[in-house]
Amino acid sequence: MSSSRSDYLLVAVFAAAILTMPIWLAPIGAGYPDILQKFAIFGIFALGFNILFGFSGYLSFGHAAFLGTGSYAAVWMFKLLSMNALIAVGFAIIVAGVFALLIGYVSLRRSGIYFSILTLAFAQMSYNLAYSVLTPITNGETGLQISRSDPRIIDNFFGADAHRLRVPDFFGIELQGWPGFYFCAVLLILAFFLTLRIRNSTFGLMLFAIKSNQNRMNYTGFSTRPYLLAAFVISGMYAGLAGGLLAVTDPLAGADRMQWTASGEVVLMTILGGVGTLLGPVIGAAVMKYLEQIFSSFNEGVLHRTFDFLTPELQDIMVTITSPFVGEGWQLTLGLMFMLVVIFLPGGIMEGIRRISRGLRRDRRDDAAPPAHAGH
Repeated sequence: MSSSRSDYLLVAVFAAAILTMPIWLAPIGAGYPDILQKFAIFGIFALGFNILFGFSGYLSFGHAAFLGTGSYAAVWMFKLLSMNALIAVGFAIIVAGVFALLIGYVSLRRSGIYFSILTLAFAQMSYNLAYSVLTPITNGETGLQISRSDPRIIDNFFGADAHRLRVPDFFGIELQGWPGFYFCAVLLILAFFLTLRIRNSTFGLMLFAIKSNQNRMNYTGFSTRPYLLAAFVISGMYAGLAGGLLAVTDPLAGADRMQWTASGEVVLMTILGGVGTLLGPVIGAAVMKYLEQIFSSFNEGVLHRTFDFLTPELQDIMVTITSPFVGEGWQLTLGLMFMLVVIFLPGGIMEGIRRISRGLRRDRRDDAAPPAHAGH
């Protein structure tokens, strides 16, 4: 009972933090709906990836395939049935889950690096299929997008204006700006709650046991593959949800969302925040997207203004040194930060938070302890 209360308290605190992000992230320039939507969407993506990698220890390099599949499925629902985001997101989850079942059934015949390479191969196959072979479905390099000529059967049945190009909505509420952020935020909270329930369930304990020693589990006669396949499918459904939400915020689906770089991003997010933790993947996703927003917007003009307190000669030197690490080269900054985290904080940002909290508790105990000479 106490564990259940603490779980609900954690979800309540998490929900409060997510829903008030526009307030407490405003001082650092992140209090805008567009960037906050990215925090929420990629937080869902990282949470799902963590169920597979963090809980069971299976590293997938192909999760972008499910992200892209979810986007395509959502846009097709916008085109065929309705601009209601709930229908699109639901279909994206289902399609991504079926696709994950097919890929997981084959990939999980191997473990370790062989599993990782198989998932990477499937993701690249999916990217190439979407880019060239399946152009009637994906519209190739141009990308799949909505148009006025789309049938939108449900919307037209209820008398929607067929000549107006609408934006995704939630039963009439257009999901642009702040309504779009809160729609994504609520789904992030639900995804976090489900992840918490999975971690604390018997199913979650089995996944952690597989991560601890899968061979020992097999020697006892216990079949681990159904649990791993279930984790893979659930993880893929999370990715499909994230892909569907990307289509809700921008009704366009392209093959670029299936590239290996997108799969690498979610790996970095999870490791940066803390593998196997609950909050770590969400924090890692937010930090990465924030750094991308900040550093990718820098150019030489901004750098010159940043170092304008120096002499012209020193200013030119500093701009020359730092310019490769911003703008299009902001990934260099991310790479350096990732190296520092892996070297000094192998457990990610959550390990740093735990170290700080332990240090504060130790200092508090030392302050509360009576002096050694007391009582003499």
